[in-house]
Amino acid sequence: MASAQLDQNIRTKIDTVCTTAEAFVQLYYDHVDKKRQHMSRLYLDTALLVWNGNGAKGKEEIQKYFHQLPRSEHTVTTLDAQPVIDDAVSSQLTFIMQVSGSVRFHEIPTKQFQQTFMITAQGDKWKIVSDCFRIQDGLL
Repeated sequence: MASAQLDQNIRTKIDTVCTTAEAFVQLYYDHVDKKRQHMSRLYLDTALLVWNGNGAKGKEEIQKYFHQLPRSEHTVTTLDAQPVIDDAVSSQLTFIMQVSGSVRFHEIPTKQFQQTFMITAQGDKWKIVSDCFRIQDGLL
């Protein structure tokens, strides 16, 4: 019986993560492409951004970083999300999300991208703990 309850808890957590990830991706890329002035609201105060090897720490620095980027238009083609085990995050609902797709920056040809997020609950809001974005230029 305990195993069945554990399986149901895991299934519920996975379902929550998948639903949340889909909604979060829509919100995130809408902000990046159209509401960039509000990006800091999506990040924890101590969040980390790594963007094509460049970094920013803390939501104010991240906001400044996004402000410097050219206008963009993202198209998401794949999304995968999974919960982080409770032992690793002190039972705080946290998940890892991987996104890929294409992005067109103002006057730059469309490129493929890959992005990995760690998201955690903060009160009734989801916040980005870490965000790693990489343009896929192909292998040499």
